Amino acid sequence: MTLLVTGAAGFIGFHLSKALLQRGYKVVGLDNLNSYYDVGLKLGRLEQLGIPGNQAQAFHKEVESTDYPAFSFVRMNLEDRENLPILFKKHRFQQVCNLAAQAGVRYSLENPEAYVDSNLVGFMNLLECCRNGKVAHLIYASSSSVYGLNKKVPFATSDRVDKPISLYAATKKSNELMAYTYSHLFGIPTTGLRFFTVYGPWGRPDMAYYSFTEKILRNQAIPVYNHGNLSRDFTYIDDIVNGIIRIIEVGFRANKGSLENACIYNIGRGKPVNLMEFIRIIGEQLQIKPILDYMPMQEGDVHTTWADTSDLVVNYDYQPVIDLEEGIEKFISWYRNRKGQFI
Repeated sequence: MTLLVTGAAGFIGFHLSKALLQRGYKVVGLDNLNSYYDVGLKLGRLEQLGIPGNQAQAFHKEVESTDYPAFSFVRMNLEDRENLPILFKKHRFQQVCNLAAQAGVRYSLENPEAYVDSNLVGFMNLLECCRNGKVAHLIYASSSSVYGLNKKVPFATSDRVDKPISLYAATKKSNELMAYTYSHLFGIPTTGLRFFTVYGPWGRPDMAYYSFTEKILRNQAIPVYNHGNLSRDFTYIDDIVNGIIRIIEVGFRANKGSLENACIYNIGRGKPVNLMEFIRIIGEQLQIKPILDYMPMQEGDVHTTWADTSDLVVNYDYQPVIDLEEGIEKFISWYRNRKGQFI
């Protein structure tokens, strides 16, 4: 089976690509290597997949991996209506995992155009390529952000999600609607995954666990939003990847009672952790007492995220196994080895 993984130089895309290759799949990775965060980190991930950094940066040039004969990478924007269809015709992908998107809630307040280009125009272009390329299954990243101001917990996919409080969340909800329409009109099986606060080695520097670790090691104050009255459903990267691979290997399965070709699942740990407990765990594992800077709630943030993953358990036997203490320990070990220049 040949799969396309978009966002392959991103956090989840990198880990998914590596796991698929280790299982014997043929994978084509796509990423535009934008500068939302350190491009050097993205190139470092690609080097782990055997793609030399000096070759990865040319647009539209497919580069073969030096470590994985079944992997190649191409730098491309999702919204590229000329070259993306050519890539689909060349490889005839059986399944597509779309993990490429402009990420970040707060950044969407500063640069909304980037979210429209990548998350809306780019996703539309990808749907068209899947339709014309007769792709058997499209798996795509949504987000727990779509739950917005919902107060009922845990969040269930049957809950209404018509009150997004950030443009990022609005684009992810739009992706779900677009995928549903294409599934209905053209019979394309689509599976959307609402990710809940994914963390781990090779993660994004803008995420709290990463920036908190850096600041603690530098003896800098940590911004504690809403005075610590927040909780998140932290999910370790290996649990996320194992869940996606289950969906790839089992194939499309409709939610209970559904006859549609489009499904949405929550994918998280299912056990929210309070922000202060989260900070305590990081500080204890670093053996440094954090300096706290209590701040008000940020625009676009929500108080709690908590995933109801029951449908994913029933249909795909999804079983996350890494608790927060173990996951943070794994991240800090990677950080000390990889990012020692910050210490």
